[in-house]
Amino acid sequence: MLTALLLGTAPLSAATALHTPLAAPHADGAGAPGNSQPAAFAMDQRLPQPRDIAYPGTIRLDVDATDTARGIFRVRERIPVAAPGPMTLLFPKWLQGNHAPRGEIEKLAGLTIRARGRELAWRRDPFDAYAFHVDVPTGVEALELSFEFLSATAPGQGRIVVTPDMLNLQFNSVSLYPAGYYARRIPVEARVTYPAGWTAASGLPATVDGQVYRYQRTDYETLLDSPVFAGRHFRAEQLAPDVRLNMVADSASDLAAATPEQIDAHRRLVDQAIKLFGARHYDRYEFLLALTDQMGGIGLEHHRSSENGVDPDYFRKWNDGPGRRNLLPHEFAHSWNGKYRRPKGLWVPDHNTPTRNSLLWVYEGQTQFWGYVLGARSGLFTKQETLDAFAAIAAGLDQRPARSWRHLEDTTYDPVISARRPKGWTSWQRSEDYYSEGMLIWLEADALLRRLTGDARGMDDFARAFFGGRDRDWGVVTYDLDDIVQTLGQLAPYDWAGFLKARQFEHAKGAPLAGLTESGYQLVYTDEPTAYWRDVEKRSGTIDLSFSGGLSVDKDKKIAGIVWDSPAFKAGLTVGTEIVAVGDRPYAPELLKDAIAAAARAKLPIPLTIRRFGRFEQLSLDWTGGLRYPRLAKTGPAEGPLDRLLAPR
Repeated sequence: MLTALLLGTAPLSAATALHTPLAAPHADGAGAPGNSQPAAFAMDQRLPQPRDIAYPGTIRLDVDATDTARGIFRVRERIPVAAPGPMTLLFPKWLQGNHAPRGEIEKLAGLTIRARGRELAWRRDPFDAYAFHVDVPTGVEALELSFEFLSATAPGQGRIVVTPDMLNLQFNSVSLYPAGYYARRIPVEARVTYPAGWTAASGLPATVDGQVYRYQRTDYETLLDSPVFAGRHFRAEQLAPDVRLNMVADSASDLAAATPEQIDAHRRLVDQAIKLFGARHYDRYEFLLALTDQMGGIGLEHHRSSENGVDPDYFRKWNDGPGRRNLLPHEFAHSWNGKYRRPKGLWVPDHNTPTRNSLLWVYEGQTQFWGYVLGARSGLFTKQETLDAFAAIAAGLDQRPARSWRHLEDTTYDPVISARRPKGWTSWQRSEDYYSEGMLIWLEADALLRRLTGDARGMDDFARAFFGGRDRDWGVVTYDLDDIVQTLGQLAPYDWAGFLKARQFEHAKGAPLAGLTESGYQLVYTDEPTAYWRDVEKRSGTIDLSFSGGLSVDKDKKIAGIVWDSPAFKAGLTVGTEIVAVGDRPYAPELLKDAIAAAARAKLPIPLTIRRFGRFEQLSLDWTGGLRYPRLAKTGPAEGPLDRLLAPR
């Protein structure tokens, strides 16, 4: 392995051929005597650094999105040049809301750069595959780019964003931009051609001429924050004068299933959010909602819109359970927390500068908190469904043994470490726990504020003070931990810094449950699942026996999860193992549940037949604790702090 010394100051204008002279053999170091050993040589891998100055000219972006059969976006882009000589173009890499370098550079193909009819040679940067270098001849005013973005056509290639009936266009996938400038200082005009008969929606206004949408001139940062949902089957509902729900679906009947009462619940979401935060940080807000099992799922925040993917039966099976109705409240709350107020490390001047994720337990954790609160206040979730969700979340974190070695703050690096790929041992590895454990921290903060002030103040007061600000300001105001501590301290004197740092870095045996216990509820386990638990199992096709032996099993009879050091773990079971039989009978979900209940009475292990790597094995699940499902039990007065937190305003 060659070690590079990062030296020098001038930006690269092209990929430079670097050579190492043949090293003379010597006997020093770790190598065997006489082996050749190279010496390190100086390399400069720095790209032009972004500057807060206006870019000289307006990018013109033209996207043809009509090839829905093959999911190909065809791009033509005109980029004015600042001066002749070396120029670097960037494909967006670090995407806001993904918290990781997730730009799909591998899907860019056919890149050609021309100037005045002449094709120019380009070279990819040897250190950063998202950067392209080109030498601009004298007299050239603009570069003419053409390329394709080859979106996924099968799940193994990535998220599917184009189907025969809808598409999700993210401008970061269909554009390059010049290095060396703040993204907000680069003007851009975009034009997109959609399939005939389709309707498109975005947070960025557009004039429509048949199939062609000409988007309002804006800056590159705003363009990338303004994705599009477009579809053959489209329905829009006005939720407020400045907020609209834009829906696309696999079929027109899925849209027609939405009742006035269901749309009214979404209207209440907007009303409750404005009452909570006290200001709007958008001039207009567009919910983009796809009802589909064809296009890939998504939940991604933007300042004036959000991308939301739910099941086709979102409206049709409304009374069967809450499903994914927590998604829209979460993403809407991000307009205040994450977009308007943003951790300093999560604001960067362009889309190729790495972000720092350490405050994601606020950015995502508190948004998770407000998402559930607003869901309950608006009626998208019932109060009981919200309490049942809290119980499921708290119980899962409470039995996570990885807390013994990995603290919460370290999980904020998980989007980079694992890129949201499946894990074999989540309970021992941890995942993006800053979402749900962050939520528990803010439940505890609410309980603390109420106790310290005699129930006069709570997290509602923090929200208005911290996220309120100037109405209609959709800029960005950054914050750090000290800003959070200061705001909390103004509401109630307390060692908030000590409290928050302890929750970030502790290795406590169980999850932080004080927000529940101090608010009149206790986490308990019974042998009957809650309605919320049954809804989750039904929609996922998985039976979750995490607290009943330490495993979950999917609809294909394969183990989907194992709790580390649980009875299932000790029996030798692993994720992906197929359960063939329970005792002497073929596996069925109810049969396994019955066997667990019977084992509790007989105090005997449960015999299992499994198939792993093409081989059958006989194992015993030594669990006699019966069926256990989490729920919250009331311990305080009829109306306690948590009850008041969830009540509509």
